[in-house]
Parts: sequence; structure tokens; C-alpha cells
Amino acid sequence: MFITERGCYGAKRITAELKDQPGHEPVNHKRVARIMRSLKLFGYTKKRKVTTTVSDQKKPVFPDLVGRKFTADKPNQVYVGDITYLPIADGSNMYLATVIDCYSRRLVGFSIADHMRTSLVQEALKMAKGQRGSLAGGIFHSDHGSVYTSNAFQETCKNLGIRQSMGSIGTSADNALAESFNAAMKREILQDSKTFENQLRCRRDVFRWCTRYNTTRRDSWCTYLAPAVFEERGPAILKSAS
Repeated sequence: MFITERGCYGAKRITAELKDQPGHEPVNHKRVARIMRSLKLFGYTKKRKVTTTVSDQKKPVFPDLVGRKFTADKPNQVYVGDITYLPIADGSNMYLATVIDCYSRRLVGFSIADHMRTSLVQEALKMAKGQRGSLAGGIFHSDHGSVYTSNAFQETCKNLGIRQSMGSIGTSADNALAESFNAAMKREILQDSKTFENQLRCRRDVFRWCTRYNTTRRDSWCTYLAPAVFEERGPAILKSAS
């Protein structure tokens, strides 16, 4: 199981997998952790973060409608997004823009390109609209990157009925959910490598990981279910917790 997940699962996620297997004897994550340590099985940890935010001081500042509370009562209410760089072996970079639902942590929109123009984030938001059907009335929270404060992106949000929200300038904690997603994605794909082999491989690997993230990768926020599964079981989960 550890090998199947390419060393990306720690004790709690492996415990959740074991509990889902029919006929498996009861086990807790502490026992799994001890066994993993004895076998010298350790998950990958975070690597150094590189900043991709380029702010435009002349553009308007939107109010922070989230306040570091990355939660929602149901899907399609509050989204966060960010841009992260994807280093290529030839010295170039690709860039990934994301749109993540705060309710389930589901990645509902993303876009990959070799540039950080406004169209990158517009395409991610349009994909989210295609996934949800409508984003009207929702909140989209981001940093103060120039693409997010651009007139073109503001117009896109307006046309989709989305309210923009932004944290403080230079404070990564104000967009911690999106940044945590970026860190996990690069950590689990690259592992011991520092770069992607080429742009085509980068696109392929990121697309595959994003698909896995939504459908099978267990998330602690989602009671160790995948985001898509968590959304499907949402009413039952909330009822059992009440």
C-alpha cells in the first residue's frame, strides 16, 4: 500500500485504507505508525517554497471575506485559488492555477501553462464554472497577484457572479489552504526530484495527480475520504456527526 501510493501516505491515511478493506482486523494509526517506523517507511515532507505572487500596488484591494476560515456549510460557496510554479529540467517553468472548494477541498478548476498571464487564472475559473454549473453568489479568495487584481479577471468574476476576496499583502497564512495544496502536489509528484523531465511530462503528471487527488487520495479534512467521495457522502457524514 505504501509503495502503491508512491510513499505519499503516512500512518493515518494508511489506517483509513486498511479500515475500508473488508474483513480487515481493527487497527489504529498509532500501531500503523510503529510498524512503519520499524520498516523505515516515511512519507515525504515539505520542501522549500518559491513565491510566484507579483502584486500590483495600483490596483484596488478587495476585502478579506474569508478571514483564514477556510470552511463552508456546503459546496459551491467559498473557493480559494493560487498560482504555483512547476520547474522543468531545461530551466523553464510551467505554472498551475487552481480553484479549490473550501467545503470539501475538491479541486474544481485548474489550468497549466508556460506563462502567468491573466488567461491562466481565467481558464481555471471557467473550468470550475463548467464543473459546478454556476458559481453565482460564491466567493473566490486569492492573494494580491497582479493577475487576480487585473481588470480582465475582475470582469470574469463579475460575469460569473463571484465576489472576490483577498488576504493581507505578503501574508501566506491568509491563503494557506491553496498553498498547502500546492506544496502537497509538488511534494508527492516530484518526491526526490527537483524538476519535471519536460513540459509534456509535467502536464501529464500534474493532470494525473489532480484526478487522483479528487477521486482517491484521502484527505484528513474529509475524514480521510477523497474530496469527491466526501461531497457524495456529505449529508450522511453531517447527520452521523450531529
